[in-house]
Amino acid sequence: MRIRILAGVAALAIAGAAGTALAYKVDDKIQIPAAVDDFRLADHEGFAHSLRRLNDVDAVVLLSHINGDAGSRNAAKALELLKTQYPKVEFMMLNSALGATRDQNATEAKAQGLTIPILLDEQQLAGEQLGVSYAGEAFVLQPRTLKVLYHGKVDGAGKALADIAAGKMPSVAKMEGSGTAIAFPERGRRAQHAQISYEKDIAPILMDKCVSCHQDGGIGPFAMKDYAVVKGFAPMIREAIRTDTMPPWYPDTSAKKLKHDGALSNEQIKTIVHWVEAGAPRAGGPDPLAAAATVAPEWPNGKPDLILNIPSHDLPASGVVDYQTKIASNPTTKSRWVKASAFLPGDRRAVHHILAGHIPGKPLEGPASMSQWQNSYGQYGTGGAGWEAPAGWGVELPAGGSMGFQMHYTPYGKASVDNSKMGLYFYPEGETPTYIMRNAVITDPFMEVEPGKDMHKEVSYLQFPKEAILFSAMFHTHVRGQAARLEMVEKDGKRTTLLNLPRFDFNWQTVYHFDEPVRVPAGAKIVSNNWYDNSVRSGSNPDPKQTVVWGDQSWEEMLYTSLFYQWTDERVGAEADATKEMLSCRMFCALDTNLDEKIQLAEMNPRIRAAVAPKFAEFDVNKDGGIDKSEFKPVLAVVQPILANERANPAPRPMQTAQANR
Repeated sequence: MRIRILAGVAALAIAGAAGTALAYKVDDKIQIPAAVDDFRLADHEGFAHSLRRLNDVDAVVLLSHINGDAGSRNAAKALELLKTQYPKVEFMMLNSALGATRDQNATEAKAQGLTIPILLDEQQLAGEQLGVSYAGEAFVLQPRTLKVLYHGKVDGAGKALADIAAGKMPSVAKMEGSGTAIAFPERGRRAQHAQISYEKDIAPILMDKCVSCHQDGGIGPFAMKDYAVVKGFAPMIREAIRTDTMPPWYPDTSAKKLKHDGALSNEQIKTIVHWVEAGAPRAGGPDPLAAAATVAPEWPNGKPDLILNIPSHDLPASGVVDYQTKIASNPTTKSRWVKASAFLPGDRRAVHHILAGHIPGKPLEGPASMSQWQNSYGQYGTGGAGWEAPAGWGVELPAGGSMGFQMHYTPYGKASVDNSKMGLYFYPEGETPTYIMRNAVITDPFMEVEPGKDMHKEVSYLQFPKEAILFSAMFHTHVRGQAARLEMVEKDGKRTTLLNLPRFDFNWQTVYHFDEPVRVPAGAKIVSNNWYDNSVRSGSNPDPKQTVVWGDQSWEEMLYTSLFYQWTDERVGAEADATKEMLSCRMFCALDTNLDEKIQLAEMNPRIRAAVAPKFAEFDVNKDGGIDKSEFKPVLAVVQPILANERANPAPRPMQTAQANR
């Protein structure tokens, strides 16, 4: 996993807001740009969209929109009709109305039966730059250049698309229209934006949201040392914000509130973007960044109580490095309670991830030693340097034995030696926490992503046999990961979204901690929904022509969602762990994608379905059309050899490596 080299100021998904209700005729003073910049916005279903990703279509059509507006609704109906006529065109609606929300967009889409996504432009940056004037205004864009080929009424967009389909440039570049006005208060205020203070407005945002990574010794690719550096990277900073690249904080606000929220506020986003567009001025006076002159500490949370040196590994410049299992002796002579862990990768560019667990006896050779792990002590991936328990919770580290490490390395063109370290933070000697932190992982070893498939969904879950408290979660997929959503489904069918990532970034995978721990009732399912892009739209897809299944290497795929929780009735000294019971049906849960606690043939991925179908009627003992847990054992006997063969004979590394080996 390689750290992004996009300049790093913090940034949230650009989304927008705007709208008043006046009869409005197109204002010729509003300039429609010759081309637009990329953005990334979430739609009414919570999925992110960007323009640069749409590299496989003939044209992109954006329609400005206001919920409940008659003109918008009529235009949307016309757009839906165009969608049926032009399958090689991408259609999207853009809601820049002031005060608009995703929930309102979702209600509108459902009420009107819309299949076209409604993007929320809550900062107005997309609509502002596009030159939106009124609801129902259509824009036709050239996908690769993002040139504006047409703007005006929807019927004119239809004529433009007909020309494009015929291999011609649109004969109508503009068709005047009218509709409900959409107000953009910041439009045309370049002079005022030039008065934004670098010292008072910009530098404090950067110091709060960006400098922790972008400092000497930090993980950012450059240090924000002073104004000159920020000025030089200003265009890239604007792009990073508009495309939701920086800061790397991808959960949206539609789910549970999270700790350590790294997002910029809407006002902060607009302030930085407008400042850059005004030329990134500096009035003078002391430079707050230069005065701070920060240097990243080796251990951000302070020196650990115990540092374990992970045995080194010689890394080649290229090729494939199989998962490595490293063993380090545990020097503790007394049992200790761990409250936090941290990892210090030796070569950040090569270390994709690190997992760690305690081995009480003599370790087995190689990967088999992982079967001996008694406890998990956190994990490392770019974006997350370790694990931390809330006050009063911990994980016991027995005296002696060994610590096992699973190391995933990805060569990046230069030979090196990795000397990674793990740090453990203990409760004071003799002190014990009240509660025990547990860890379990949701997986889907049966996953299968067909060639060319965009927004392919895989679902798996764990069902909690008794009440628990959920503290945090981490999604993990490989380069085709597109979006992720964690839900809780209770026995009465009530669904709650706990964590939603409109976009998934392979280069930034971290543990997300709930601001208020989540009570999980007995029998509730914690469901991991993951979407994958195996099409040409994915800029990091190693090979969109290949069927992708579960595998260790980055050009294969995973659904791996780590949960950190506590059993409500468990205390230190009164253990009542039900994790093994919960994990005993993990394979069943991976196949039960509709969550009805039965497995139907239609739920299975094609290769699994082909293996099970001949004997399905025999497996379905009670003849109710599904396989329940009591009937699952013979099904498992059929599918396990398939999985074992796939693990023994993984997919070959594609010739097209791009980001697949990062």
